[in-house]
Amino acid sequence: MTIANRIVAVTGAGRGIGRATALHLASRGVCLVLGARSETEIAAVAAEIEAAGGHAAFQRVDVTRRADLDGLVGLARDRFGRLDAIVNNAGVGPISRFDALRVEDWEAMIDINLKGALYGIAAALPLFRTQGNGHVVNVVSTAGLKIVPTMGVYAATKNALRTATEALRQECVPGLRVTEVSPGFIDTTFVDDSITDPAVRDAINRRKRELAISPDAVARAIAFALEQPADVEIGSIVVRPTAQD
Repeated sequence: MTIANRIVAVTGAGRGIGRATALHLASRGVCLVLGARSETEIAAVAAEIEAAGGHAAFQRVDVTRRADLDGLVGLARDRFGRLDAIVNNAGVGPISRFDALRVEDWEAMIDINLKGALYGIAAALPLFRTQGNGHVVNVVSTAGLKIVPTMGVYAATKNALRTATEALRQECVPGLRVTEVSPGFIDTTFVDDSITDPAVRDAINRRKRELAISPDAVARAIAFALEQPADVEIGSIVVRPTAQD
């Protein structure tokens, strides 16, 4: 199946997995609608897509603001006339031990990782219902598959989203497909951007240097889910380094 000329919105599209996904989908002929907190970064991604002959629209999106997600879906509708899929990718991971009491970090993970994706779903569903089709792709994490110290709240937000994703899939909204993608150690700036505890950040970075794979691997997995025929739904994909436990 081809995904050329599909319209796909991606949050957290300025860097890391989001950027890789946008560029890979654009190379396959997808028209992108990009959102991220840094307008400078998404403008650069959009410019790279356009320079290569693709099509991309963008606007600044803070996924903790429901109106911003409504605006992103509205941009897709206004610019391209429809939205075929939304990739809820934006996330943060300021992990730490519970007794470090970094409660503000806990709140940020809940607001961005969980509520941000739910806001994306809420924004897209009415348009998908009107169109009679659509695809929700939620980026979760292997951190929710193997629970380890320091990742308690992060894993909890990702597993909450995993649960919501499965429930949405089972509700069987006509024409709706739902996929969750769980990346493992990926070579992005996510650790340095997110983790506020220096000791934990250094430990995770050491582990990342040993194991991490390119975000392109996740981008290819997302494209695989999107390119399936309408009667095929890829419910779950795990993408991790071969050497990861």
